[in-house]
Amino acid sequence: MPEYYDRCLGPALFAPYAQCLAGIGATREPQALLEVAAGTGIVTAELVRALPTAHITATDLNPAMVAWAAQRVPAPAWLPVDAQRLPFRDATFDMMVCQFGVMFFPDKAKAFAEAARVLRPGGVFVFTAWDAVDTSDFPAAVVAGLAEVIRDDPPDFLARVPYGYHDPDQIRRDVVAGGLGLESIERLVLPGTAPSARAIAEGFCYGTPLRFALEQRGDITEFTEELVERMTANLGAGPVECDLAAYVVTARPFRC
Repeated sequence: MPEYYDRCLGPALFAPYAQCLAGIGATREPQALLEVAAGTGIVTAELVRALPTAHITATDLNPAMVAWAAQRVPAPAWLPVDAQRLPFRDATFDMMVCQFGVMFFPDKAKAFAEAARVLRPGGVFVFTAWDAVDTSDFPAAVVAGLAEVIRDDPPDFLARVPYGYHDPDQIRRDVVAGGLGLESIERLVLPGTAPSARAIAEGFCYGTPLRFALEQRGDITEFTEELVERMTANLGAGPVECDLAAYVVTARPFRC
């Protein structure tokens, strides 16, 4: 999964927002930075480039992701860590970053409370969350294609989880419940590019938890190949470019 995630989805979906988060980091100039839900290190690599003197600790819940990312971006300290139970002392970091991970936290307020706890006075938590699935063309094409491929029981994982945390009011409530004050929430639309519709289809089917839902329904290889055909018909052959929509959120502990 990490290989498909990194190769197929990294450049298309995550790299544009990684540059955005690294740019925010560069303006804040933290000395100690924590990244949670770092995945394969796509944001991490940008942070290392933008903050060459910062001490960066990168974490992810999935040990396989940590192992993959530590080889890809060796400079930070890498640890398998649950963002809801951070093994760090209070007031340890100047900045905390999470790109497209908060949607997966079962208890978001608890994760935000952990962020508030480990941030120093004046520290900041910056995270991104996708807008609804139909506002980003690549995942929308996946959802539409799977509805044709698996007509009786198409999986709802994408709309329900990674693209299911898109209500700014809910984000605000969760942030405040965790002891953070919302500094800003900005909806940001960026272009995503991929070498082909196949890359996007394979990335979602083989490189995300959508894989498990497909395997429960039948032959994942057959499903993926059928999805590739439909997405290619919709998006075109060869390189594809689509709009992506997400929220960029910055928050600070109330005690600051």
